[in-house]
Amino acid sequence: MNKVRTSSEKSVSTNSRTMSLLSQLEKINLDSVLGEADNARYVTSKILHLVQSQEKTRKEMTSKGSTGIEVILSTLENTKDPQTVLNILNILIEVVSAGGGRRASVLVTKGGTQILLQLLLTASRESPPNEELMVLLHTLLAKIGPKDKKIGMKARINGALNISLNLVKQNLQNHRLILPCLQVLRVYSTNSVNAVSLGKNGVVELLFKIIGPFSKKNTSLMKVALDTLAALLKSKTNARRAVDRGYVQVLLTIYVDWHRHDSRHRYMLIRKGVLQCIKSVTNIKLGRKAFIDANGMKILYNTSQECLAVRTLDPLVNTSSLIMRKCFPKNRLPLPTIKSAFHFQLPVIPASGPVAQLYNLPPDVDDVVDESDDNDDTETESEIETENDDDKDQHFKNDDIETDINKLKPRQELGRPIEDLKMYEQFFPELSENFQDCDLVSEEPKPCVPDANLSGPIVVPTAGEEHSAEANQSMKGVALKESNPLLTEEYNRRPVFLELPKTDSINDSRQYQEDDQRNVIPSCQCLSQEIVKGLDRISLQNSEKSDQYFGTECIIKKESKTNLTTLACSKPCENVSPCGSSLFEGSSVQLGKLCCAGVDSEEEDSRSSSSEEQVMLEVSDISPVHDCNLYIEMVKTTKSIPEYSEVAYPDYFGHIPPPFKEPILERPYGVQRTKISQDIERLIHQNDIIDRVVYDLDNMSCLVPEEADVLKFNSKFESGNLRKVIQIRKNEYDLILNSDINSNHYHQWFYFEVSGMKTGIGYRFNIINCEKSNSQFNYGMQPLMYSVQEALHSRPCWTRVGTDICYYKNHFSRSSIAAGGQKGKSYYTITFTVTFQHKDDVCYFAYHYPYTYSTLKMHLQKLESMHNPQQIYFRQDVLCETLAGNSCPLITITAMPESNYYEHICQFRNRPYVFLSARVHPGETNASWVMKGTLEYLMSNNPSAQCLRESYIFKIIPMLNPDGVINGNHRCSLSGEDLNRQWQNPNPDLHPTIYHAKGLLQYLAAIKRLPLVYCDYHGHSRKKNVFMYGCSIKETVWHTNVNAASCDLMEDPGYRALPMILSQTAPAFCMGSCSFVVEKSKESTARVVVWREIGVQRSYTMESTLCGCDQGKYKGLQIGTRELEEMGAKFCVGLLRLKRMASPLEYNLPSHLLDIENDLIESNCKVTSPTTYVLDEDEPRFLEEVDYSAESNDDQDTELAENVGDYEATNQEDGLLDSDSARILLS
Repeated sequence: MNKVRTSSEKSVSTNSRTMSLLSQLEKINLDSVLGEADNARYVTSKILHLVQSQEKTRKEMTSKGSTGIEVILSTLENTKDPQTVLNILNILIEVVSAGGGRRASVLVTKGGTQILLQLLLTASRESPPNEELMVLLHTLLAKIGPKDKKIGMKARINGALNISLNLVKQNLQNHRLILPCLQVLRVYSTNSVNAVSLGKNGVVELLFKIIGPFSKKNTSLMKVALDTLAALLKSKTNARRAVDRGYVQVLLTIYVDWHRHDSRHRYMLIRKGVLQCIKSVTNIKLGRKAFIDANGMKILYNTSQECLAVRTLDPLVNTSSLIMRKCFPKNRLPLPTIKSAFHFQLPVIPASGPVAQLYNLPPDVDDVVDESDDNDDTETESEIETENDDDKDQHFKNDDIETDINKLKPRQELGRPIEDLKMYEQFFPELSENFQDCDLVSEEPKPCVPDANLSGPIVVPTAGEEHSAEANQSMKGVALKESNPLLTEEYNRRPVFLELPKTDSINDSRQYQEDDQRNVIPSCQCLSQEIVKGLDRISLQNSEKSDQYFGTECIIKKESKTNLTTLACSKPCENVSPCGSSLFEGSSVQLGKLCCAGVDSEEEDSRSSSSEEQVMLEVSDISPVHDCNLYIEMVKTTKSIPEYSEVAYPDYFGHIPPPFKEPILERPYGVQRTKISQDIERLIHQNDIIDRVVYDLDNMSCLVPEEADVLKFNSKFESGNLRKVIQIRKNEYDLILNSDINSNHYHQWFYFEVSGMKTGIGYRFNIINCEKSNSQFNYGMQPLMYSVQEALHSRPCWTRVGTDICYYKNHFSRSSIAAGGQKGKSYYTITFTVTFQHKDDVCYFAYHYPYTYSTLKMHLQKLESMHNPQQIYFRQDVLCETLAGNSCPLITITAMPESNYYEHICQFRNRPYVFLSARVHPGETNASWVMKGTLEYLMSNNPSAQCLRESYIFKIIPMLNPDGVINGNHRCSLSGEDLNRQWQNPNPDLHPTIYHAKGLLQYLAAIKRLPLVYCDYHGHSRKKNVFMYGCSIKETVWHTNVNAASCDLMEDPGYRALPMILSQTAPAFCMGSCSFVVEKSKESTARVVVWREIGVQRSYTMESTLCGCDQGKYKGLQIGTRELEEMGAKFCVGLLRLKRMASPLEYNLPSHLLDIENDLIESNCKVTSPTTYVLDEDEPRFLEEVDYSAESNDDQDTELAENVGDYEATNQEDGLLDSDSARILLS
């Protein structure tokens, strides 16, 4: 022993002393000589002293490569000396206490948990057990337990589970001992099997004895006991036991006692611990019922209101809010059925799927709610091991990625016989057109003879030699070549005017049908309170042969006697289209409410009441592609299921981007809990709720409210969506959206009209039946509003409006029928508050910038009428008819050949194809605005646009789902199905647009003319910026952890070229958000099918945000139509860059036009692959943390848009070299 002391004292440094002592301890373990217990006791005491005094010693023992922990644990396992055991336990406590979680993890990996549990079992056999030993053992287990995922299972297998519980039972007054014991029980309880076992042995009752009546003594013990109880009550079995014994009332009493006595807020953790226990027990239906019966809603509401003034008490307020909204009794939506208010009988009923289930429901079934939704108390407690849940979660993230390489490899399959595909030959006349009768830009001396053999470089195996105009004319609905007098004039003719007749002249007016008249009350209330009531729906008047530019002059006259405002024409209208049933031949169309006052009533009061006052409105800077009169012509042929007869004013008059920036809205702190608190007040103060239906599509006899202070609503126009409105408080309204036709869900898109408002009042609108689990409304997005008053004051634009905006789960339950068989799902609320600028205005609200089917038709007609046929080859065909009988336009755009000389015709026919589509999802209106930008750029006189037309033939389907757009659907067509999930096996009867769009691509594949690029334009509701999804085998395999398989894969990385170009040229585009992974859930989307079956390598979905950008030039701004149209134009520029990179010698252009290519090549940016597969939202949590998982049984939302999984690019993947990067850019 003296030798041991001598050697330790001669140590030069602390490190060498520690290592020397550990070496001696290891030697003692090996020798096992009698009498060495004293040496072990001495050495461990020395190590303990060093560990307590030297942080370097603690670091050294757990450093990489050190054997210190192994030696200590080996000694602990083998020694029989009690003091040595105590010394070692103290050493380990010191080591893990100061080192955070890493040192505890080291102890776990060395087998420390098992040794400690065995020691605990041995010590428990002593009678009485060594108190000091038990305290140290439990203290250490409590520290390392959270780092050992399997500690619960180990404790149960070793029989150590009840040792700690028995110690607590036997030593209730020994707070020093039971404190670490409770901490260990807390760790054990994270395992549900252990929690059930402990509950059966009386742990719940025991803990209620400890937290018992209010007392400020032993608050640390109280806190630990509450944490343990909260963990135990997460087990449904224990929660039911607590409810049965009346402990919910006890918890509420304890909470109120602490709330009253803790006036200085020193014990907030204890108060929160009580709330956590209540939160756990209310996870079951019995617990929620007991909470309601104990008046818990009112108790927590009152206490949380008292806490609002103290910011440090926000955790209590937030937890109380979560409990209250969870316990708020689930209500059914106030609807007769969740199916759409409109019905369309399908020509064919699918054999299976949600639509088939919808049609097979018995007529008397209540599909709004059912008793199974909340029936969670009948579920038996699972006894299955749950220790590996974390590992399962780790693997879950990759479940949606396709792992079968054979399935990933593109397999070019026509899928249809070549004879069937010949029907699409009619849509490709450009492949056989000879242009003999065309007036081309230049004539060559040697024209192309029709009989000449031009088939050398052009492969058109199914095309005959004759593709004359006669053949095209014989096809029904192939080309829209009808001459329209509106298209023959210049687009900026003198504007026409809208006239509202005075009261005494209504009956004599030739512009109105007598059977459509209503008496106008000659009072001042007529203007200031109700536009519709005071005036007829304004007639849509077309001046003869006028192709109206989007500028309008309205001379507003006010008559002092009647206070009626008249919008008078400045010239007579010779060709008037009257309002009413004969407005159009066989079709009635009316303009939506037009605010009768050209100025606000406040302005009227301040002005002199002269007989006539004139206000001139001039708008001259709107795109010439909008034509009010032409829009009405287009509406005449649009077929809607509800047979709309009204036209929304914004669609008629148009939209120009506002001249100001619209920043992403900063979220006010506490807004969500404030809104939830106001919702909870509905239950507590029910007498304050009006609960009055003011608009209802299901009950057309619903009376429009006559009161001046009640808003009026309307959605009966193209693309409109609003089913029902209920007035809740004086200035608060619940709004319910209509589901997609032949569906019982997809509620997100809204577009409706509001009138009858007053100024200076904040009106709250709650859209209460949304379905997605999160929204950009939580991250700065605002809804859009269009004010007619503003439009009449030369500001016809949609603007972002609303304050106190948030999106949260509400108390309306979705039936299992509505939730696809899932139980316990809830709806979500979009809430926003608007203060109107003008009294008695007519305003329209929308989810995003509306773009109707009639707008598209008008747009295409204007483009066709305005283009130069000598330069631009523009062709508009009807691809097919939709289920409702609307035409699906197919556009062909390219440059006319330079002449009809042989070489020029060959060059024309051999141009590669680019295939574009958009608006398969009706609610993603931003896709149409991007497409508008693309079309206008392609039809422009820009030299780059001409170069682009000379490089490609564009086949464009600008709206794949016209019926869905027309009828205000969010995601589906009239078939009730998501058309972007039908590309694998489209049904020609149910999905005609997809069937024939795929047929066009299959035809191109059959004639060996695969498109260079296919891109489907979409909108994204949960992410910011614009980005792309593509398809890559290698990047998909990278996510499957099958590295060996990926090493042998060879893949042309050219699929990344276009997104990389766009990231350099388009300010809104973000390469970091792009993904090229193929998911199983997307195998039937256009992007994947066109890549896999058709064989197009550059097959993309381009997603545009509904919100705004968080990078680049537009960082911090909400996106508008100007930016969306710019994105469409930049996409075209990107295609031109792509062409130039592929054939740089083909162009002899000014150097500045090629700067971007040089920048891209010189940047030599490395190609990286995304390495993170993210199912969660890409947004950070907002300040008020909302624990959705604690409410009901909601799972991760599975009905995401085109990108359930988002992938973030990192620099960790070095699979591609710099040379590969250059190859991408030059592909």
